[in-house]
Amino acid sequence: MAFGLFWIFILGALLGYIYGYHIRPKQRLRQAVREVRERCVVALEEGNRGVYKTVVTDSSRKSSELVVEVKELAVTQSGQVKVQYLSAYYKNPEFRTRKGEALLKEVQGLLGDYLPLNEIEWYETNERHENIKKYLNSITLTHYNLL
Repeated sequence: MAFGLFWIFILGALLGYIYGYHIRPKQRLRQAVREVRERCVVALEEGNRGVYKTVVTDSSRKSSELVVEVKELAVTQSGQVKVQYLSAYYKNPEFRTRKGEALLKEVQGLLGDYLPLNEIEWYETNERHENIKKYLNSITLTHYNLL
């Protein structure tokens, strides 16, 4: 009886060791790799972003520079870019008092859905995307039988 309990204890310790040091860490590593891949794919699919600047004048001859951060949705053959407005602000804060969503709606009313392609200063993303692609390719761990 004691001999059987001894072997059950040894077998339980061996199985606990295998689970704790070999199976469970691989599960956590697989989950972490999945999360990293998802984040990389989202970063690659986010599209081009840039800044558009223009001067806005109201009816009382007051003016201010409007700076808008935009995201490219599509490009037309005529050189227009369909954009999504992400953020906006006036250089002269006394010019308009709207903020947040109200300001973005006002900007969309002023500028419309399309902006000239050559007047948008695009953020440089090519190098960043290449680094993400290299990183994404380097995290394939199938050689270690983890995936």
